[in-house]
Amino acid sequence: MASNKISVGLISLGCPKNQVDAERILAILKNKNFEISTSYDYCDIIIINTCAFIESAKQESINEILSVCDLKNINKKLKLIVVTGCLAQRYKEELKLLIPEVDIVVGLGANKDIANLILKGLEGDKRLSFPPEDEMMICGERVLTTPSHFAYLKIADGCNNRCTYCAIPMIRGNYRSVPMELLIKEAQELAGRGVKELNIVAQDVTYYGFDLYKKLALPELLKKLSEISGIEWIRLLYCYPDKITDELIEEIASNNKIVKYIDIPFQHVNNEMLKKMRRKGDKKVILDVISKLRKKIPDIVIRSTFIVGFPGETQEQFEELLEFVKDIKLNRLGCFKYSQEENTPAASFENQISQEIKDKRYEAILEAQDQVVFELHEKQKNKKYKVLVEGYDEKSNIYYGRTYMDAPEIDEYVEFDLGEDYDYDQELPKPGDFLDIVL
Repeated sequence: MASNKISVGLISLGCPKNQVDAERILAILKNKNFEISTSYDYCDIIIINTCAFIESAKQESINEILSVCDLKNINKKLKLIVVTGCLAQRYKEELKLLIPEVDIVVGLGANKDIANLILKGLEGDKRLSFPPEDEMMICGERVLTTPSHFAYLKIADGCNNRCTYCAIPMIRGNYRSVPMELLIKEAQELAGRGVKELNIVAQDVTYYGFDLYKKLALPELLKKLSEISGIEWIRLLYCYPDKITDELIEEIASNNKIVKYIDIPFQHVNNEMLKKMRRKGDKKVILDVISKLRKKIPDIVIRSTFIVGFPGETQEQFEELLEFVKDIKLNRLGCFKYSQEENTPAASFENQISQEIKDKRYEAILEAQDQVVFELHEKQKNKKYKVLVEGYDEKSNIYYGRTYMDAPEIDEYVEFDLGEDYDYDQELPKPGDFLDIVL
């Protein structure tokens, strides 16, 4: 028998933080008796949860919206196209004017009311809704869109750092921590649903708690999260070097549930560039935190990101960054070409760098890091690692998973077979199992 429920499909773009927002939207819709569908061809409503961090992300969001608009011409069942997320928040009325096929545009602060806005839209009341961004829901139920064995725990929204290249504060407002007791409750619920790995996310996880408790409370939060039965791995993403305290390093070192992995977006190492970017701390701070982490936690994996082609970046300043990448040998590295985002301070800086130079510098950084990764991989060969199984490829007859060195959806998978010594009379590994594997 066909369902009488209104079917909704949700497309979420961008970072894991945005993904958590999407999961909360899905929970609201489910509780309002909507039917959640993964088949966009037959939905009554499609929601696009957009990203607007840099130009490429904005373009991806716009392309996705236009694709859904094209689908509406084919799928006569599709009644409403709803756009939310960072692009909707940033461009508000412009989005509806530029793409009139969009029926409802919902700001971040209105996500909690999205079910009611959809119901009104089905009655013909198609509106824009933009309450203040600090009214955005930062906790609540979720429908997980990750595999059941890992999840993201979003501990805050917004940002106070005000880097000159970044539009996030104007989109999401000031930093707002989720109260610790609510995070513990959410993590307990996730563990009860089979989650074994918690990936801690926020625009800056190291600032957690300062707005609520007048102290950097991340170490305390980690200690409490590690007490939850069922959670085996806790991973830190988006840390800032100037707030990585001795207390936090000690907690990472001594707490067996915290994987020895940390993501620290350095963005650059030249002091003049860091100052123009309005990054807190200088090259010495960066070198000191790397030194402390490696001394206290010898097997620590450090991931970072850098920006090339920032306005005014000279060849000499870029060469300093390149030499840093070659010498310091970070385990994981991402690189962005500077994106000139309107209404950010850096957009009006003099000496904007040409795309050609950005491309060359980007390729040089990645080439240098490829060599670093090759050297590090050689040192890891024939060593035993605990691997979280992600799946099995029937075509190649190979299992794949992640070590502590690899964050989900960002880093690498390792491939392995079970080997001759495996007891095949026991149950075969499944996603979410841990195995000791020699790589």
